[in-house]
Amino acid sequence: MHASKGDRLVVHGRVVGKHDHVVEIVEVLGQDGNPPYRVRAENGHETIMSPGPDSVVDHRKPSDRI
Repeated sequence: MHASKGDRLVVHGRVVGKHDHVVEIVEVLGQDGNPPYRVRAENGHETIMSPGPDSVVDHRKPSDRI
């Protein structure tokens, strides 16, 4: 998994009724875009994540999203 600052990290819900969790990557702490990442949720909460196999990186910039 490779990411850059500004990418979005999407953690898919693993049970029925659980929505995807989307956070913004604000800092890449690993080498060459690898985890861990410092991320920020919509409510402003920041944490450090090492995403698992249920996560994907959305490389599109906010202006590219529909």
